[in-house]
Amino acid sequence: MTDPIADYLTRLRNAIKANHRVVEIPASNLKREITRILFEQGYILNYKVVEDGPQGTIKIALKYDPVNKVNSIKKLIRVSKPGLRKYVGYQDIPRVLNGLGIAILSTSSGVMTNKEAAKLKIGGEVLCYVY
Repeated sequence: MTDPIADYLTRLRNAIKANHRVVEIPASNLKREITRILFEQGYILNYKVVEDGPQGTIKIALKYDPVNKVNSIKKLIRVSKPGLRKYVGYQDIPRVLNGLGIAILSTSSGVMTNKEAAKLKIGGEVLCYVY
């Protein structure tokens, strides 16, 4: 696998389209941080890191609207790819859906949202958009 972040986002997308409640994803430190951000921003219900084997897995409980059965994540878009990395300075940090969505950035101070990076005036690699 050449792009584990794209695989992570694709597994989430597929689970959402199939209306699954829980999805299991192979763990890594970057995937744990992205999952933590999704949980803090309210896009997923809960998550648990299971340490089994050399890598471990992340179990993510997806969040659905109880009335309409619609998931809280509408789109997951991979921005920076292994063939074409997308770096931005703090002045050029993108706003997703005019501030309604988030961009997840990998910075020198760790993985964070576009709003946190703009507040700290830190640029970095734009990993994905979530809305």
